[in-house]
Amino acid sequence: MSTPAPAGWIDEVAFDARGLVPVVAQERSSGAVLMVAWADRAALEQTLASGFATYYSRSRSRLWRKGEESGHVQRVHEILLDCDGDTVLYLVEQEGGIACHTGRPTCFFRRLEGGRWRVLAEPA
Repeated sequence: MSTPAPAGWIDEVAFDARGLVPVVAQERSSGAVLMVAWADRAALEQTLASGFATYYSRSRSRLWRKGEESGHVQRVHEILLDCDGDTVLYLVEQEGGIACHTGRPTCFFRRLEGGRWRVLAEPA
């Protein structure tokens, strides 16, 4: 993330009634979807300013920089907005290789097979 966005960029984001927007984190090198979280205006602004993924934690009711406890931060290289303006995509470099709080590389580690969820990755 090299140049700051012009003023007003955030006004194009369609936040929900709670002031939140879903954010998909995708590993830029592999294309793997790592996680989905939420952001408010402050989280998006902090992400842009710092270059590190910041989200709004609904369970903690506060801003949360990914990796603030684990050290597995997400360096944001691009921020994209979908056609409706109601979903944000962070293209990230996942430092430490673990995005999920369960210790897995991605939060999407279960695949539906034959009517059952099959675990694809064990915790690191």
